[in-house]
Amino acid sequence: MISITIPTFNRQAVLARAIQSVIDQTFRNWELIVVDDGSSDESWRTLQQFQDKRIHYVYQRHRGASSARNTGVRLARFSWLCFLDSDDYWLPDKLQRQIEEVKAHPGYLLSYTDEIWIRRGKRVNPRKIHQKYGGWIYHRCLPLCIISPSSVMMHRRILEQEGLFDEALPVCDDYELWLRICCRQPVLFTAEPLIVKTGGHSDQLSRSVWGMDRYRLKGLAGLLSSGRLTPQQEVWTTRELIRKAGIVAAGCAKRGKSEEANRYKEMIRAYG
Repeated sequence: MISITIPTFNRQAVLARAIQSVIDQTFRNWELIVVDDGSSDESWRTLQQFQDKRIHYVYQRHRGASSARNTGVRLARFSWLCFLDSDDYWLPDKLQRQIEEVKAHPGYLLSYTDEIWIRRGKRVNPRKIHQKYGGWIYHRCLPLCIISPSSVMMHRRILEQEGLFDEALPVCDDYELWLRICCRQPVLFTAEPLIVKTGGHSDQLSRSVWGMDRYRLKGLAGLLSSGRLTPQQEVWTTRELIRKAGIVAAGCAKRGKSEEANRYKEMIRAYG
């Protein structure tokens, strides 16, 4: 059995598509928890068109995507967990293929798949930097988030060991969690595009803030102070932190935020 969480916030226009892609799965043994993170657009009406008893709707005050995902985890009844962002959707064999891969490769607690990208209604090809990998991929995850939450299937045990999404991060909470997991766990990658990721729309979470690396830097600094990294992982992480801090410092200076730019320059000196 699989517990699926869809976090949503004012996505009434696309929520039904995400839910329908779960219903259309060839693998049938699932429950779906739709966590409405304080929507004001009557997203709850979307649920009325679905009469499937496996679907549960939960409303909470607006606390962000990480909180909504954590709410789903806490309410989940089953050991295997999946997430689906409300603006994405799955291909019909997504769950079935991941279950087959997990059975064929016992011991992995985190699995993810390749994906199809749609930007402003048109299919686009990911760049080389977005290439995906399996195995021990911590160093591969440092530059940017290569694991999409919508593609993940994980065992509850991994979150019990490594912790939930960091609710202090309004964005990049997935980036931080995958690093926290991947520094200690190998990852199973299914090289089939089994999800569709949509982007370019005005309410895309990554477009709600400037300087996404500011939040990635918080995650990297937290990892370096956590004591969980190997010496080699510390080297990789420090190198990436310095690189990102330089990018953010330049961005701050360009925007006339000299005080903030100086803070990131000080971070470079502290870790350099």
